[in-house]
Amino acid sequence: MCRWLAYSGSPMLLDAVLYQPEHSLIDQSLHARMGVESTNGDGFGIGWYSTDGDGTPAVFRDIGPAWNNRNLRELASHVRSPLFFAHVRASTGSAIQQTNCHPFRHGRWLWMHNGSITDFHRLQRDLCMAVDPALFPCIEGSTDSEVMFYLAVTFGLDQDPPGAVARMAGLVERLGKEHGVADPLQMTVAVSEGERVWAFRYSSQGRSRSLYYSSRAETVRQLYPELPYLRSVSDETRLVVSEPLGDLPGVWNELPEASYVVVPSDGPEDYLPFIPELP
Repeated sequence: MCRWLAYSGSPMLLDAVLYQPEHSLIDQSLHARMGVESTNGDGFGIGWYSTDGDGTPAVFRDIGPAWNNRNLRELASHVRSPLFFAHVRASTGSAIQQTNCHPFRHGRWLWMHNGSITDFHRLQRDLCMAVDPALFPCIEGSTDSEVMFYLAVTFGLDQDPPGAVARMAGLVERLGKEHGVADPLQMTVAVSEGERVWAFRYSSQGRSRSLYYSSRAETVRQLYPELPYLRSVSDETRLVVSEPLGDLPGVWNELPEASYVVVPSDGPEDYLPFIPELP
């Protein structure tokens, strides 16, 4: 499978999140603790939004491992962003090529995924036929993750991100049932349009891959007032990660099964239930 993180909040150097933490994403690319594989070296990608751009994110992806990529290290030490995605890949069978590396981009949207569609080769044609014909030429790679993205775009990602992802999941499960595929969907997904991050944890089997979100910044400040970097981040600053980046008690919270989180939050709830819908 894969490991990923999403950051939203005060503009920050990518290096501070990708490299500096004790169990950073770069460390997870070699020593994942909670993934199916401990090594995630089949490519990587980052996507980020700038404070003075046109709203379209920049993307940098490569097929080599993240842990020894000099260009990634160079970018991370110079790019500062208020919202960015990062992903390290362990292929589930699709080719190791740049177009299969996450995050995927369409217009202002970024998307990344950990998990799989079971027996994707059996469902692929029907899933692709459900993609808006105007969007189909945008699919560049061969992964189930990218098809899931364009299904969500087809089902109204611009208007209703949680609903669009729910309809994508509902279609996968319906087609899985029609083709005799048990437990077709396994996913942790992050998606953003540059203002918010939506992150989902769901599987047909009810045993989803790991996903955590950070506690609210004011809570962490109260727990650890001695940490200097907490003084410079906004109250809205939060992370969603496949694995905690460190072991400080009270900082990381497991996202429950069949739920999703929105950053910045819509209200007092940290997370909301996620239920697939038929499109």
